[in-house]
Amino acid sequence: MCSPCASNTLPEEYRAIAGDLFPPGGKGSSVEAARAFAVVLGIDEEYNEVWNTHKSGQAPREFLDRFQNNLDLLIQKTWVEKVDEIRKEKLQDRVPPLIALIEKEDYSGALEEFGAILEELAYLFFGVQSQKDDFTEYALRIDTQMGLFWWYGGQISGARKAPWIKNADKDVLLALLFLGICYLTNF
Repeated sequence: MCSPCASNTLPEEYRAIAGDLFPPGGKGSSVEAARAFAVVLGIDEEYNEVWNTHKSGQAPREFLDRFQNNLDLLIQKTWVEKVDEIRKEKLQDRVPPLIALIEKEDYSGALEEFGAILEELAYLFFGVQSQKDDFTEYALRIDTQMGLFWWYGGQISGARKAPWIKNADKDVLLALLFLGICYLTNF
């Protein structure tokens, strides 16, 4: 999945928010930037609820169960060629380890795994189009919020290889995870 920079791909009204989420130069994001991006994605209420549950010291287990159930349904209902059925099965098998990483508070590992899951999910939804340089533009033409989500997915996928992820603040990593998880839970 491609991860073009915000200034080249995204509509003008989203560039500042997107730039704050993944600042140039490989520096990490912030919890506030994730909250602002949740508003743009239309998931701010659920995002804030999950974030507040986490900050109160409670594990968001019910939320993670809903995410896993919804992602399983999305994967199962996605029509693919017979040759890609194995990809669907392998993708479903990756979700429980992601949940386990989150529960162990290994947010760096979870973000890396989530990036890989998003790459596969994009492929299942969009086929080889998801691997082209203009994928974000393509997704934005279909639906702005969905395009912004797949732009985020490309950034997460790229972050897997970025050095800042290993040293980022746990709250920032969790905030980035919650963005994608909330979006997919409501997809």
